[in-house]
Amino acid sequence: MEKHKIAVIVGSLRKESFNLKTAKALIAVAPESLSLEIVSIANLPMFNEDLEATPPNEWVVFREQIIAADGVLFVTPEYNRSVPAVLKNAIDVGSRPYGQNSWNEKPGAIVSVSIGNICGFGANHHLRQSLVFVNVPTMAQPEAYIGGAAALFDDNGELINESRRESLKNFMLAYEKWIKANIKK
Repeated sequence: MEKHKIAVIVGSLRKESFNLKTAKALIAVAPESLSLEIVSIANLPMFNEDLEATPPNEWVVFREQIIAADGVLFVTPEYNRSVPAVLKNAIDVGSRPYGQNSWNEKPGAIVSVSIGNICGFGANHHLRQSLVFVNVPTMAQPEAYIGGAAALFDDNGELINESRRESLKNFMLAYEKWIKANIKK
């Protein structure tokens, strides 16, 4: 069976992040044909065009990780009706230098996670706008908005809601099909 390497980008840096817990739950229910690995964005220096001539090592490593992936899965909270700055920075870092977009043609998907009822709707759609520009074909359906995240996990960070586990599994099955239909060989 052909394995597809998927870079998982988590937009929250908090140690007990519900987004990180959700990313781990997605990895646990992913089909065998997908090999998912969380790619950290925690230590990426802020994008500054002045640094492009001699980019920080963290930028170089991050770009290489994205280039090596067959697809990208974003798991993001919503901050002020948008994505966290750290996630937007990662998109900017990966899209540069001009003409060397690491994200180009990587089939993507988005899961937004929130403790509230709006479920990160604004972040999910704002992220889609950025992904259009960096040429990430992003799965439209099923959409994944996860609200009430605080009640979904036990004290060890394990997903305890079976209906949510089933919906995440179905999302990953759809993403597997999306990858296969959109991957550039």
